[in-house]
Amino acid sequence: MTVTTDLVSYEDALASYDPVMGLEVHVELGTRTKMFCGCSTALGADANSQTCPTCLGLPGSLPVVNATGVESAIKIGLALNCSIAEWCRFARKNYFYPDMPKNFQTSQYDEPIAFNGYLDVQLEDGEVFRVEIERAHMEEDTGKSTHVGGATGRIHGASHSLLDYNRAGIPLIEIVTKPIEGAGERAPEVAKAYVAELREVIRSLDVSEARMDKGQMRCDVNLSLRPHGREEFGTRSETKNVNSLRSVERAARFEIQRHAAVLSSGGTIVQETRHFHEDDGSTTSGRIKDNAEDYRYFPEPDLVPVAPAREWVEELRATLPEMPRVRRNRLREEWGVTEHDMQSMLNAGAVDPIVATIDAGAPADQARKWWMGELARNANEQGKALDELSITPAQVARVAELVAAGDLNDKLARQVIEGVLAGEGDPDTVVEKRGLKVVSDEGALTAAVEEAIAGNQAIADKIRGGKVAAAGALVGAVMKATRGQADAARVKELILEKLGVEG
Repeated sequence: MTVTTDLVSYEDALASYDPVMGLEVHVELGTRTKMFCGCSTALGADANSQTCPTCLGLPGSLPVVNATGVESAIKIGLALNCSIAEWCRFARKNYFYPDMPKNFQTSQYDEPIAFNGYLDVQLEDGEVFRVEIERAHMEEDTGKSTHVGGATGRIHGASHSLLDYNRAGIPLIEIVTKPIEGAGERAPEVAKAYVAELREVIRSLDVSEARMDKGQMRCDVNLSLRPHGREEFGTRSETKNVNSLRSVERAARFEIQRHAAVLSSGGTIVQETRHFHEDDGSTTSGRIKDNAEDYRYFPEPDLVPVAPAREWVEELRATLPEMPRVRRNRLREEWGVTEHDMQSMLNAGAVDPIVATIDAGAPADQARKWWMGELARNANEQGKALDELSITPAQVARVAELVAAGDLNDKLARQVIEGVLAGEGDPDTVVEKRGLKVVSDEGALTAAVEEAIAGNQAIADKIRGGKVAAAGALVGAVMKATRGQADAARVKELILEKLGVEG
């Protein structure tokens, strides 16, 4: 979709205005059942096959709180340095929309389970920016609407809509920041870094896969501008359901330029929700929000309050893993890599596979080499995440072991990885089936070297004349003759020995 919107340059926008952001991130918890009923949360089921009277809001049905959902919410709050409420309760957020079958959402309003926290995020140049957390509260997800017949997949222009309530009632944690001020020109970068770091925290807690591409984590980007020197916030826009790190950054940047263009021309920003367009990075108007929404919140009468015992909260605090930023800094020092290298591994989703490969016995440099090289290339070609590839860290460690033992060279190792990814078995099985082991028999290597010399006398004479670099051509001939299975270093030694030249 191509959208024509007046923009000013990013530099001109920041010359006149300070951006203020607020980020609302929804995380689907990885519980086996929904937040208030026993329906399965497994993905991929037939539409409307994972529903019951409770999550459909049928008369007479009663909700029951998912204890694992509450535990996950407390863990998230603790990891975000929040205070955990001694007493809180659920509320009904009343509104009508087809994907909300009950006509209200069970959420939390003025009494969230976690509040007043922060998350320190590290930008690409190493600067650390603290994002203050307003609250993290429990709620349930809505169903899914599919609009059919239109050109954009949205309701406007569609001939009809289909509703799937399998997702309705899946546990959600909504994490809301306080206004993010002072980021200046780096505001879009801060937004991206915050969501990235939050995703790593969620994954480290093992409470959600937090896959943005699968809708398990979604971000609403609120943004306003104010002239330099003014304390009062400007009117904000809210770009809804942004589902990738890059898109979070692009949405914030686009809105800064759009707001600045409107304000600089004497116009007025309309408070509204907006849609983000992946194809060109633009946003378009969704729904006007002239006044504050009146959701007629009131305490949920069918659920008792949640009052986490302090002893339980401290027990959960003791189970928290090493936080991702602390862990990355420790690993960076242990591995002797730069901030840029570590950021590249993080962006590729390679940190955990590399750690697991090292734990399986591989040297750190070899683990990084294979995951960030051959395996990253394969994942990119297949459109998969690294952890979705059909190879385990233990198998990668075995490939590295075979290379270190001299049984494989890098070229053969790549073929072994190719075979494992193709489902041909573990590395040793692939080596055997494909006949990929390095030729180390001195007799066979000597014969291949003598044949190469005999067939390339002119090159052999150059080498005898002192041009040792020319040996590369003979090494290449031997490697071709042995289908790449010779030890290239040993081949070069034999060539120079046969020609009476010192290396």
